[in-house]
Amino acid sequence: MNRIAEFIKENRRAAGLTQQEFAMRSGLGLRFVRELEQGKDTVRMDKVNTALAMFGMEAVPGKLSRKESD
Repeated sequence: MNRIAEFIKENRRAAGLTQQEFAMRSGLGLRFVRELEQGKDTVRMDKVNTALAMFGMEAVPGKLSRKESD
């Protein structure tokens, strides 16, 4: 989840949006955006994909990297 958290945070900042602005534009709650950017492990994937869709991306199944699977 940390890679997604970093991606969202970096792209949100690059777009010049505060967390609150991003939450409003994406239709997500501010608390969710904060937790997502902090890398919380128990976020809902449908909401993660809503956030990623703001940047034309989505979370898809993939193999774990060696570091993540240890």
